[in-house]
Amino acid sequence: MRVSKRASSAVALGAAFALIASGCSGSDDGGDAGNSADGAIVIDGTEPEVPLVPANTTETGGGAIIDYLWTGLVEYPNNGGAPQNAVAESIETSDSKVYNIKIKKGLKFHDGTEVKAANFTKAWNWAAYSPNGAQNSSFFADIQGFADVQSEDPDGEGPKKAAEPAKKEMSGLKVIDDYSFQVTLSAPTAVFPTKLGYSAFVPLPDVFFTQTPEEFGRKPVGNGPVKFVSWENNVSIKLTRFDDYQLRDKMKIKDVDVKLYQEDTAAYNDLLAGNLDFQQQVPVSALAGDKWKADLADRAIQSTTPSTGIIAFPMYDARFKDPKLRRAVSLAVNRQEITEKIFFGNRTPADSWANPLTPGAKGGNCTACQYNPDEAKRLLAEAGGFQGEMVFYYNADASHKEWMEAVAQSVKNVLGINARAEGIPTFAVFREQINAHKMKGPYRAGWQQDYPDVENWVNPLYVTGGSSNDGLYSNPQVDALAKEASGAPNLEASHEKFAEAVKVIDQDVPSIPVYFQGQQSGHSEKIKKVELTNVGEIDITSVEL
Repeated sequence: MRVSKRASSAVALGAAFALIASGCSGSDDGGDAGNSADGAIVIDGTEPEVPLVPANTTETGGGAIIDYLWTGLVEYPNNGGAPQNAVAESIETSDSKVYNIKIKKGLKFHDGTEVKAANFTKAWNWAAYSPNGAQNSSFFADIQGFADVQSEDPDGEGPKKAAEPAKKEMSGLKVIDDYSFQVTLSAPTAVFPTKLGYSAFVPLPDVFFTQTPEEFGRKPVGNGPVKFVSWENNVSIKLTRFDDYQLRDKMKIKDVDVKLYQEDTAAYNDLLAGNLDFQQQVPVSALAGDKWKADLADRAIQSTTPSTGIIAFPMYDARFKDPKLRRAVSLAVNRQEITEKIFFGNRTPADSWANPLTPGAKGGNCTACQYNPDEAKRLLAEAGGFQGEMVFYYNADASHKEWMEAVAQSVKNVLGINARAEGIPTFAVFREQINAHKMKGPYRAGWQQDYPDVENWVNPLYVTGGSSNDGLYSNPQVDALAKEASGAPNLEASHEKFAEAVKVIDQDVPSIPVYFQGQQSGHSEKIKKVELTNVGEIDITSVEL
Protein backbone atom coordinates (compact mmCIF):
# COMPACT_ATOMS: atom_id res chain seq x y z
CA MET A 1 0.00 0.00 0.00
CA ARG A 2 2.72 2.32 -1.01
CA VAL A 3 4.23 4.23 -3.90
CA SER A 4 7.79 4.85 -5.05
CA LYS A 5 8.54 8.50 -5.18
CA ARG A 6 11.20 9.66 -7.56
CA ALA A 7 11.17 10.69 -11.20
CA SER A 8 13.36 11.06 -14.27
CA SER A 9 12.58 10.62 -17.98
CA ALA A 10 9.09 9.95 -19.32
CA VAL A 11 7.77 6.42 -19.80
CA ALA A 12 7.44 5.47 -23.45
CA LEU A 13 3.81 4.49 -22.89
CA GLY A 14 3.01 7.29 -20.48
CA ALA A 15 -0.65 8.25 -20.46
CA ALA A 16 -1.53 11.42 -18.57
CA PHE A 17 -2.55 10.63 -14.99
CA ALA A 18 -3.96 13.31 -12.72
CA LEU A 19 -3.05 12.98 -9.08
CA ILE A 20 -2.94 15.57 -6.34
CA ALA A 21 0.25 17.57 -6.16
CA SER A 22 2.31 17.05 -3.05
CA GLY A 23 3.09 19.72 -0.51
CA CYS A 24 6.27 21.75 -0.42
CA SER A 25 7.77 23.97 2.21
CA GLY A 26 10.85 26.03 2.84
CA SER A 27 12.87 28.89 1.46
CA ASP A 28 13.32 29.76 -2.20
CA ASP A 29 17.08 30.07 -2.06
CA GLY A 30 17.65 26.31 -2.17
CA GLY A 31 19.22 26.17 1.30
CA ASP A 32 22.89 26.01 2.16
CA ALA A 33 24.52 23.36 -0.04
CA GLY A 34 27.40 23.04 2.41
CA ASN A 35 25.09 22.29 5.30
CA SER A 36 23.14 19.82 3.20
CA ALA A 37 26.03 17.79 1.80
CA ASP A 38 27.12 16.26 5.11
CA GLY A 39 23.90 16.86 7.00
CA ALA A 40 21.58 14.40 8.75
CA ILE A 41 17.88 14.31 9.59
CA VAL A 42 15.67 12.32 11.93
CA ILE A 43 12.22 11.37 10.60
CA ASP A 44 9.35 9.44 12.14
CA GLY A 45 8.47 5.86 11.30
CA THR A 46 6.93 2.68 12.67
CA GLU A 47 8.44 -0.75 13.29
CA PRO A 48 8.24 -2.83 10.09
CA GLU A 49 5.95 -5.82 10.30
CA VAL A 50 8.45 -8.22 8.70
CA PRO A 51 12.08 -8.17 7.49
CA LEU A 52 12.60 -5.76 4.61
CA VAL A 53 11.96 -7.89 1.51
CA PRO A 54 10.05 -5.77 -1.06
CA ALA A 55 7.66 -8.45 -2.36
CA ASN A 56 6.79 -9.49 1.18
CA THR A 57 6.03 -6.02 2.59
CA THR A 58 2.46 -4.75 2.47
CA GLU A 59 2.35 -2.09 5.20
CA THR A 60 3.60 1.46 5.36
CA GLY A 61 6.14 1.11 8.18
CA GLY A 62 8.38 -1.25 6.23
CA GLY A 63 7.14 0.06 2.90
CA ALA A 64 8.50 3.55 3.46
CA ILE A 65 11.98 2.15 4.18
CA ILE A 66 11.84 0.01 1.05
CA ASP A 67 10.83 3.08 -0.95
CA TYR A 68 14.00 4.80 0.28
CA LEU A 69 16.32 1.81 -0.33
CA TRP A 70 15.14 0.82 -3.82
CA THR A 71 14.43 2.42 -7.18
CA GLY A 72 12.18 0.57 -9.64
CA LEU A 73 11.69 0.56 -13.37
CA VAL A 74 9.31 3.52 -13.15
CA GLU A 75 8.35 5.97 -10.48
CA TYR A 76 5.59 8.46 -9.71
CA PRO A 77 6.45 12.18 -9.63
CA ASN A 78 5.77 14.24 -6.54
CA ASN A 79 3.55 16.60 -8.53
CA GLY A 80 1.11 13.82 -9.44
CA GLY A 81 2.12 13.61 -13.08
CA ALA A 82 2.41 10.55 -15.33
CA PRO A 83 4.59 7.60 -14.29
CA GLN A 84 8.15 8.13 -15.53
CA ASN A 85 11.13 5.93 -16.24
CA ALA A 86 13.72 5.41 -13.53
CA VAL A 87 15.84 2.25 -13.92
CA ALA A 88 14.05 1.60 -17.22
CA GLU A 89 15.57 3.07 -20.35
CA SER A 90 12.42 2.20 -22.29
CA ILE A 91 9.23 0.15 -21.99
CA GLU A 92 7.67 -0.67 -25.34
CA THR A 93 4.68 -2.64 -26.55
CA SER A 94 2.52 -2.80 -29.65
CA ASP A 95 -0.33 -4.84 -28.17
CA SER A 96 -0.32 -4.26 -24.36
CA LYS A 97 0.48 -7.96 -23.97
CA VAL A 98 4.17 -8.30 -24.82
CA TYR A 99 6.38 -5.68 -23.21
CA ASN A 100 10.03 -5.17 -24.13
CA ILE A 101 11.92 -3.52 -21.29
CA LYS A 102 15.43 -2.07 -21.49
CA ILE A 103 17.24 -0.90 -18.38
CA LYS A 104 19.93 1.74 -18.02
CA LYS A 105 23.52 0.49 -17.99
CA GLY A 106 25.94 1.00 -15.13
CA LEU A 107 23.43 1.22 -12.27
CA LYS A 108 24.61 -0.40 -9.04
CA PHE A 109 23.23 -2.19 -6.04
CA HIS A 110 24.54 -1.09 -2.66
CA ASP A 111 26.99 -4.03 -2.61
CA GLY A 112 28.63 -2.71 -5.79
CA THR A 113 27.19 -5.30 -8.19
CA GLU A 114 25.52 -4.06 -11.36
CA VAL A 115 21.74 -4.02 -11.79
CA LYS A 116 20.92 -6.32 -14.70
CA ALA A 117 17.79 -7.64 -16.39
CA ALA A 118 18.05 -10.97 -14.59
CA ASN A 119 17.83 -9.18 -11.24
CA PHE A 120 14.28 -8.26 -12.19
CA THR A 121 13.15 -11.59 -13.65
CA LYS A 122 14.63 -13.62 -10.78
CA ALA A 123 13.05 -11.31 -8.21
CA TRP A 124 9.63 -11.52 -9.87
CA ASN A 125 9.81 -15.30 -10.20
CA TRP A 126 10.80 -15.60 -6.53
CA ALA A 127 7.84 -13.46 -5.49
CA ALA A 128 5.35 -15.31 -7.69
CA TYR A 129 6.44 -18.82 -6.61
CA SER A 130 3.85 -19.63 -3.95
CA PRO A 131 6.05 -21.81 -1.65
CA ASN A 132 8.09 -18.66 -0.93
CA GLY A 133 5.02 -17.13 0.72
CA ALA A 134 5.51 -13.58 -0.54
CA GLN A 135 2.55 -11.43 0.55
CA ASN A 136 2.67 -9.49 -2.74
CA SER A 137 2.65 -12.60 -4.91
CA SER A 138 -0.70 -11.73 -6.51
CA PHE A 139 0.77 -8.59 -8.13
CA PHE A 140 2.39 -10.89 -10.70
CA ALA A 141 -0.87 -12.58 -11.70
CA ASP A 142 -0.93 -10.68 -15.02
CA ILE A 143 2.19 -12.49 -16.23
CA GLN A 144 1.88 -15.57 -18.41
CA GLY A 145 2.62 -18.73 -16.44
CA PHE A 146 1.69 -17.29 -13.03
CA ALA A 147 -0.77 -20.12 -12.41
CA ASP A 148 2.00 -22.67 -13.01
CA VAL A 149 4.03 -21.35 -10.05
CA GLN A 150 1.07 -21.32 -7.69
CA SER A 151 -0.43 -24.08 -5.55
CA GLU A 152 -3.07 -24.08 -2.84
CA ASP A 153 -2.89 -25.52 0.64
CA PRO A 154 -5.69 -28.13 0.61
CA ASP A 155 -6.66 -27.58 4.26
CA GLY A 156 -5.50 -24.06 5.07
CA GLU A 157 -3.17 -24.30 8.04
CA GLY A 158 -3.97 -27.95 8.63
CA PRO A 159 -1.64 -30.98 8.51
CA LYS A 160 -1.76 -31.40 4.73
CA LYS A 161 0.85 -29.47 2.78
CA ALA A 162 0.31 -27.74 -0.52
CA ALA A 163 1.51 -29.63 -3.55
CA GLU A 164 4.63 -28.40 -5.33
CA PRO A 165 3.68 -25.99 -8.16
CA ALA A 166 4.00 -27.30 -11.70
CA LYS A 167 6.89 -24.94 -12.42
CA LYS A 168 9.35 -22.72 -10.55
CA GLU A 169 9.44 -19.89 -13.07
CA MET A 170 6.81 -18.05 -15.10
CA SER A 171 6.89 -18.65 -18.83
CA GLY A 172 6.14 -14.97 -19.48
CA LEU A 173 9.57 -13.73 -18.36
CA LYS A 174 12.51 -13.92 -20.76
CA VAL A 175 15.95 -12.33 -20.41
CA ILE A 176 17.15 -11.03 -23.78
CA ASP A 177 20.57 -9.77 -22.66
CA ASP A 178 22.14 -8.12 -19.61
CA TYR A 179 20.10 -4.97 -20.06
CA SER A 180 16.82 -6.07 -21.61
CA PHE A 181 14.04 -8.53 -20.89
CA GLN A 182 10.63 -9.37 -22.26
CA VAL A 183 7.41 -9.73 -20.31
CA THR A 184 4.48 -11.59 -21.86
CA LEU A 185 1.16 -11.23 -20.09
CA SER A 186 -1.73 -13.68 -20.13
CA ALA A 187 -3.93 -11.04 -21.76
CA PRO A 188 -3.50 -7.45 -22.94
CA THR A 189 -3.22 -5.27 -19.85
CA ALA A 190 -2.96 -1.55 -20.42
CA VAL A 191 -2.26 -0.68 -16.77
CA PHE A 192 0.78 -2.97 -16.50
CA PRO A 193 3.51 -0.32 -17.06
CA THR A 194 1.85 1.91 -14.46
CA LYS A 195 2.16 -0.86 -11.86
CA LEU A 196 5.92 -1.20 -12.37
CA GLY A 197 6.69 1.60 -9.91
CA TYR A 198 5.29 -0.42 -7.02
CA SER A 199 7.96 -1.87 -4.74
CA ALA A 200 6.97 -5.50 -5.41
CA PHE A 201 8.55 -5.05 -8.87
CA VAL A 202 11.98 -3.76 -7.81
CA PRO A 203 15.15 -5.77 -8.62
CA LEU A 204 16.92 -7.98 -6.08
CA PRO A 205 20.72 -8.37 -6.00
CA ASP A 206 22.37 -11.75 -6.50
CA VAL A 207 23.16 -11.95 -2.79
CA PHE A 208 19.44 -12.22 -2.00
CA PHE A 209 19.36 -15.68 -3.56
CA THR A 210 22.24 -16.91 -1.39
CA GLN A 211 20.46 -16.06 1.90
CA THR A 212 17.15 -16.69 3.57
CA PRO A 213 14.64 -13.87 3.07
CA GLU A 214 14.80 -13.19 6.81
CA GLU A 215 18.60 -12.81 6.76
CA PHE A 216 18.49 -10.51 3.76
CA GLY A 217 15.57 -8.50 5.14
CA ARG A 218 17.44 -7.67 8.33
CA LYS A 219 20.35 -6.22 6.30
CA PRO A 220 18.78 -5.35 2.95
CA VAL A 221 20.75 -4.43 -0.16
CA GLY A 222 18.84 -2.14 -2.51
CA ASN A 223 19.65 0.07 -5.48
CA GLY A 224 18.20 3.40 -4.35
CA PRO A 225 19.73 6.74 -3.30
CA VAL A 226 20.35 5.60 0.30
CA LYS A 227 21.75 2.35 1.66
CA PHE A 228 21.05 0.44 4.84
CA VAL A 229 23.24 0.94 7.93
CA SER A 230 21.48 -0.63 10.92
CA TRP A 231 18.14 -1.61 12.46
CA GLU A 232 17.48 -1.61 16.19
CA ASN A 233 14.00 -3.01 16.80
CA ASN A 234 11.46 -0.44 17.95
CA VAL A 235 14.19 2.21 18.18
CA SER A 236 15.52 3.24 14.76
CA ILE A 237 16.57 2.29 11.25
CA LYS A 238 19.64 4.16 10.03
CA LEU A 239 20.31 4.93 6.36
CA THR A 240 23.11 6.77 4.60
CA ARG A 241 23.70 8.23 1.15
CA PHE A 242 24.73 5.79 -1.61
CA ASP A 243 27.45 7.75 -3.38
CA ASP A 244 27.48 5.48 -6.45
CA TYR A 245 23.82 6.22 -7.22
CA GLN A 246 23.60 7.37 -10.86
CA LEU A 247 20.01 8.56 -11.39
CA ARG A 248 18.72 12.12 -11.19
CA ASP A 249 17.37 11.96 -7.65
CA LYS A 250 20.62 11.85 -5.70
CA MET A 251 20.61 12.69 -2.02
CA LYS A 252 21.45 16.28 -1.06
CA ILE A 253 22.07 15.25 2.55
CA LYS A 254 24.09 12.35 3.94
CA ASP A 255 22.25 10.49 6.71
CA VAL A 256 18.64 9.63 7.55
CA ASP A 257 17.67 8.22 10.92
CA VAL A 258 14.14 6.76 10.91
CA LYS A 259 13.04 6.87 14.54
CA LEU A 260 10.47 4.16 15.28
CA TYR A 261 7.71 5.54 17.49
CA GLN A 262 5.03 3.71 19.46
CA GLU A 263 2.94 6.88 19.87
CA ASP A 264 2.45 9.74 17.43
CA THR A 265 2.08 12.20 20.32
CA ALA A 266 5.63 11.37 21.40
CA ALA A 267 6.82 12.06 17.86
CA TYR A 268 5.00 15.39 17.84
CA ASN A 269 6.55 16.43 21.12
CA ASP A 270 9.97 15.59 19.67
CA LEU A 271 9.14 17.66 16.58
CA LEU A 272 8.26 20.68 18.69
CA ALA A 273 11.40 20.20 20.80
CA GLY A 274 13.64 20.06 17.74
CA ASN A 275 14.52 16.39 18.27
CA LEU A 276 12.63 15.25 15.16
CA ASP A 277 12.99 16.80 11.72
CA PHE A 278 9.85 15.48 10.01
CA GLN A 279 6.53 13.96 11.08
CA GLN A 280 4.26 12.70 8.30
CA GLN A 281 0.98 13.04 10.22
CA VAL A 282 0.61 15.10 13.37
CA PRO A 283 -1.67 13.60 16.05
CA VAL A 284 -5.40 14.29 16.07
CA SER A 285 -4.96 16.16 19.36
CA ALA A 286 -2.95 18.81 17.50
CA LEU A 287 -5.72 19.47 14.95
CA ALA A 288 -8.21 21.10 17.33
CA GLY A 289 -8.31 24.82 16.71
CA ASP A 290 -5.48 24.42 14.20
CA LYS A 291 -3.05 24.08 17.10
CA TRP A 292 -0.51 22.38 14.81
CA LYS A 293 -0.43 25.43 12.55
CA ALA A 294 0.17 27.72 15.49
CA ASP A 295 2.87 25.39 16.82
CA LEU A 296 4.70 24.97 13.52
CA ALA A 297 3.91 28.21 11.62
CA ASP A 298 5.60 28.05 8.19
CA ARG A 299 6.88 24.55 9.00
CA ALA A 300 3.34 23.13 8.75
CA ILE A 301 2.49 21.29 5.53
CA GLN A 302 -1.13 20.68 4.49
CA SER A 303 -1.62 18.14 1.69
CA THR A 304 -4.20 15.79 0.21
CA THR A 305 -3.28 12.20 -0.54
CA PRO A 306 -4.95 9.25 -2.35
CA SER A 307 -5.61 7.42 0.91
CA THR A 308 -8.81 6.28 2.60
CA GLY A 309 -9.63 5.39 6.20
CA ILE A 310 -11.39 2.01 6.13
CA ILE A 311 -12.79 -0.54 8.55
CA ALA A 312 -12.67 -4.16 7.33
CA PHE A 313 -14.81 -7.11 8.32
CA PRO A 314 -13.27 -10.48 9.24
CA MET A 315 -15.28 -12.51 6.72
CA TYR A 316 -13.89 -15.71 8.25
CA ASP A 317 -15.99 -14.98 11.37
CA ALA A 318 -19.46 -16.50 10.86
CA ARG A 319 -21.08 -13.60 12.72
CA PHE A 320 -20.21 -11.27 9.82
CA LYS A 321 -21.23 -13.51 6.90
CA ASP A 322 -24.54 -11.78 6.18
CA PRO A 323 -24.12 -8.79 3.81
CA LYS A 324 -27.29 -7.25 5.31
CA LEU A 325 -25.57 -7.07 8.70
CA ARG A 326 -22.44 -5.52 7.17
CA ARG A 327 -24.49 -2.95 5.25
CA ALA A 328 -26.47 -2.14 8.40
CA VAL A 329 -23.25 -1.42 10.29
CA SER A 330 -21.94 0.79 7.48
CA LEU A 331 -25.19 2.74 7.19
CA ALA A 332 -25.11 3.34 10.95
CA VAL A 333 -21.78 5.24 10.77
CA ASN A 334 -22.18 9.02 10.74
CA ARG A 335 -19.18 9.93 8.61
CA GLN A 336 -19.98 13.64 8.43
CA GLU A 337 -20.06 13.95 12.20
CA ILE A 338 -16.81 12.00 12.58
CA THR A 339 -14.90 14.12 10.07
CA GLU A 340 -16.18 17.36 11.59
CA LYS A 341 -15.96 16.59 15.31
CA ILE A 342 -13.01 14.19 15.47
CA PHE A 343 -10.86 15.50 12.61
CA PHE A 344 -12.03 19.14 12.76
CA GLY A 345 -12.76 19.18 9.04
CA ASN A 346 -9.33 17.85 8.06
CA ARG A 347 -10.84 14.69 6.55
CA THR A 348 -13.68 14.24 4.05
CA PRO A 349 -16.53 11.71 4.47
CA ALA A 350 -15.92 8.77 2.13
CA ASP A 351 -18.56 8.24 -0.53
CA SER A 352 -16.75 5.92 -2.97
CA TRP A 353 -14.84 2.64 -2.87
CA ALA A 354 -11.73 4.02 -4.55
CA ASN A 355 -10.23 7.33 -3.50
CA PRO A 356 -11.43 9.98 -6.00
CA LEU A 357 -7.86 11.21 -6.56
CA THR A 358 -7.10 7.93 -8.32
CA PRO A 359 -7.32 7.67 -12.13
CA GLY A 360 -10.36 5.62 -13.10
CA ALA A 361 -12.12 6.07 -9.75
CA LYS A 362 -15.78 7.08 -9.82
CA GLY A 363 -17.12 9.30 -7.07
CA GLY A 364 -20.26 8.58 -5.09
CA ASN A 365 -20.46 4.85 -5.90
CA CYS A 366 -20.56 3.68 -2.27
CA THR A 367 -24.28 3.50 -1.49
CA ALA A 368 -23.30 1.75 1.75
CA CYS A 369 -21.47 4.92 2.80
CA GLN A 370 -24.66 6.90 3.35
CA TYR A 371 -25.84 7.61 6.87
CA ASN A 372 -29.31 6.03 7.02
CA PRO A 373 -30.37 4.93 10.51
CA ASP A 374 -33.83 3.72 9.49
CA GLU A 375 -32.50 1.50 6.68
CA ALA A 376 -29.72 0.28 8.97
CA LYS A 377 -32.24 -0.83 11.60
CA ARG A 378 -34.38 -2.56 8.96
CA LEU A 379 -31.44 -4.49 7.54
CA LEU A 380 -30.22 -5.53 10.99
CA ALA A 381 -33.66 -6.96 11.73
CA GLU A 382 -33.66 -8.86 8.42
CA ALA A 383 -30.23 -10.24 9.27
CA GLY A 384 -31.57 -11.58 12.55
CA GLY A 385 -29.80 -9.02 14.74
CA PHE A 386 -26.37 -9.40 16.30
CA GLN A 387 -25.68 -11.36 19.43
CA GLY A 388 -23.01 -10.36 21.93
CA GLU A 389 -20.41 -7.62 21.78
CA MET A 390 -19.13 -6.05 18.54
CA VAL A 391 -15.57 -4.88 19.12
CA PHE A 392 -13.89 -2.52 16.65
CA TYR A 393 -10.10 -2.97 16.77
CA TYR A 394 -7.34 -0.48 15.93
CA ASN A 395 -3.63 -0.01 16.54
CA ALA A 396 -3.14 2.22 19.55
CA ASP A 397 0.25 3.66 18.56
CA ALA A 398 -1.32 6.28 16.30
CA SER A 399 -4.32 8.63 16.53
CA HIS A 400 -7.10 6.13 15.82
CA LYS A 401 -8.71 5.87 19.25
CA GLU A 402 -11.05 8.85 18.90
CA TRP A 403 -12.49 8.08 15.49
CA MET A 404 -12.76 4.34 16.08
CA GLU A 405 -14.61 5.02 19.33
CA ALA A 406 -16.90 7.39 17.42
CA VAL A 407 -17.65 4.65 14.87
CA ALA A 408 -18.45 2.15 17.61
CA GLN A 409 -20.65 4.67 19.44
CA SER A 410 -22.51 5.51 16.24
CA VAL A 411 -23.21 1.81 15.63
CA LYS A 412 -24.32 1.39 19.24
CA ASN A 413 -26.63 4.41 19.13
CA VAL A 414 -28.29 3.50 15.84
CA LEU A 415 -28.47 -0.29 16.04
CA GLY A 416 -28.52 -0.89 19.77
CA ILE A 417 -25.60 -3.30 19.43
CA ASN A 418 -23.21 -3.52 22.36
CA ALA A 419 -20.35 -1.99 20.36
CA ARG A 420 -17.04 -0.62 21.59
CA ALA A 421 -13.53 0.11 20.28
CA GLU A 422 -10.39 -1.58 21.55
CA GLY A 423 -6.78 -0.68 20.86
CA ILE A 424 -4.01 -3.17 20.15
CA PRO A 425 -0.73 -1.71 21.49
CA THR A 426 1.42 -1.59 18.34
CA PHE A 427 0.94 -1.63 14.60
CA ALA A 428 3.27 -4.64 14.28
CA VAL A 429 1.21 -6.76 16.70
CA PHE A 430 -1.99 -5.48 15.09
CA ARG A 431 -0.80 -6.60 11.66
CA GLU A 432 0.33 -9.97 13.01
CA GLN A 433 -3.20 -10.68 14.17
CA ILE A 434 -4.69 -9.51 10.89
CA ASN A 435 -2.34 -11.67 8.83
CA ALA A 436 -3.06 -14.68 11.04
CA HIS A 437 -6.82 -14.10 10.46
CA LYS A 438 -7.43 -13.89 14.19
CA MET A 439 -9.40 -10.65 14.36
CA LYS A 440 -12.59 -11.05 16.39
CA GLY A 441 -14.38 -8.01 15.09
CA PRO A 442 -14.22 -5.22 12.49
CA TYR A 443 -10.79 -3.57 12.37
CA ARG A 444 -9.06 -0.48 11.02
CA ALA A 445 -7.66 -1.12 7.54
CA GLY A 446 -6.77 2.14 5.83
CA TRP A 447 -5.47 1.96 2.26
CA GLN A 448 -2.80 4.09 0.58
CA GLN A 449 -2.61 3.38 -3.13
CA ASP A 450 0.43 1.56 -4.49
CA TYR A 451 0.16 2.97 -8.01
CA PRO A 452 -2.16 5.47 -9.70
CA ASP A 453 -5.00 3.38 -11.12
CA VAL A 454 -8.37 2.21 -9.82
CA GLU A 455 -7.21 -1.37 -10.33
CA ASN A 456 -5.15 -0.96 -7.17
CA TRP A 457 -8.33 -0.34 -5.17
CA VAL A 458 -9.97 -3.58 -6.36
CA ASN A 459 -7.53 -6.41 -7.08
CA PRO A 460 -5.40 -6.35 -3.89
CA LEU A 461 -8.38 -5.67 -1.59
CA TYR A 462 -11.39 -7.53 -2.96
CA VAL A 463 -10.30 -10.24 -5.40
CA THR A 464 -10.02 -13.71 -3.90
CA GLY A 465 -6.44 -14.20 -2.72
CA GLY A 466 -5.53 -10.51 -3.20
CA SER A 467 -2.36 -9.43 -1.43
CA SER A 468 -4.24 -7.24 1.06
CA ASN A 469 -7.57 -9.07 1.12
CA ASP A 470 -6.97 -9.73 4.80
CA GLY A 471 -10.61 -10.31 5.70
CA LEU A 472 -10.79 -13.18 3.13
CA TYR A 473 -13.69 -11.70 1.16
CA SER A 474 -14.55 -13.77 -1.91
CA ASN A 475 -17.15 -13.33 -4.64
CA PRO A 476 -16.72 -15.19 -7.98
CA GLN A 477 -18.58 -12.41 -9.80
CA VAL A 478 -16.12 -9.79 -8.53
CA ASP A 479 -13.21 -12.05 -9.47
CA ALA A 480 -14.53 -12.52 -13.02
CA LEU A 481 -15.22 -8.83 -13.59
CA ALA A 482 -11.84 -7.82 -12.16
CA LYS A 483 -10.13 -10.33 -14.43
CA GLU A 484 -11.89 -8.85 -17.45
CA ALA A 485 -10.97 -5.35 -16.30
CA SER A 486 -7.32 -6.24 -15.75
CA GLY A 487 -7.12 -7.77 -19.22
CA ALA A 488 -8.84 -4.91 -21.02
CA PRO A 489 -6.87 -3.58 -24.03
CA ASN A 490 -7.07 0.06 -22.93
CA LEU A 491 -7.49 1.99 -19.71
CA GLU A 492 -10.96 3.32 -20.56
CA ALA A 493 -12.35 -0.19 -21.03
CA SER A 494 -10.52 -1.38 -17.95
CA HIS A 495 -11.97 1.37 -15.78
CA GLU A 496 -15.52 0.70 -16.99
CA LYS A 497 -15.24 -2.97 -16.15
CA PHE A 498 -13.78 -2.20 -12.71
CA ALA A 499 -16.81 0.05 -12.13
CA GLU A 500 -19.02 -3.01 -12.69
CA ALA A 501 -16.98 -4.98 -10.15
CA VAL A 502 -17.33 -2.14 -7.66
CA LYS A 503 -21.14 -2.27 -7.97
CA VAL A 504 -21.03 -5.87 -6.75
CA ILE A 505 -18.61 -4.96 -3.96
CA ASP A 506 -20.99 -2.19 -2.93
CA GLN A 507 -23.77 -4.73 -2.45
CA ASP A 508 -21.55 -7.09 -0.44
CA VAL A 509 -19.98 -4.41 1.80
CA PRO A 510 -16.82 -6.37 2.74
CA SER A 511 -15.46 -3.19 4.36
CA ILE A 512 -16.54 0.28 5.44
CA PRO A 513 -14.92 3.31 3.77
CA VAL A 514 -15.07 6.05 6.41
CA TYR A 515 -13.02 9.07 5.32
CA PHE A 516 -10.73 10.38 2.61
CA GLN A 517 -7.35 11.38 3.97
CA GLY A 518 -6.18 14.92 4.44
CA GLN A 519 -2.61 15.07 5.72
CA GLN A 520 -1.02 17.50 8.15
CA SER A 521 2.77 17.19 8.32
CA GLY A 522 5.49 19.21 9.97
CA HIS A 523 9.25 19.69 9.80
CA SER A 524 11.95 21.23 11.96
CA GLU A 525 13.63 24.61 11.55
CA LYS A 526 16.73 22.74 10.39
CA ILE A 527 15.07 21.78 7.10
CA LYS A 528 15.08 24.63 4.59
CA LYS A 529 13.47 22.78 1.70
CA VAL A 530 11.42 19.58 1.47
CA GLU A 531 8.85 17.97 -0.82
CA LEU A 532 6.29 15.26 -0.16
CA THR A 533 5.59 12.39 -2.49
CA ASN A 534 2.17 12.02 -4.05
CA VAL A 535 1.18 9.75 -1.15
CA GLY A 536 2.45 12.09 1.53
CA GLU A 537 5.77 10.45 2.43
CA ILE A 538 8.80 12.69 2.80
CA ASP A 539 10.92 12.71 -0.35
CA ILE A 540 14.28 12.33 1.35
CA THR A 541 16.09 13.19 -1.89
CA SER A 542 14.49 16.66 -1.90
CA VAL A 543 15.67 17.67 1.57
CA GLU A 544 18.03 20.62 1.91
CA LEU A 545 19.31 21.98 5.22
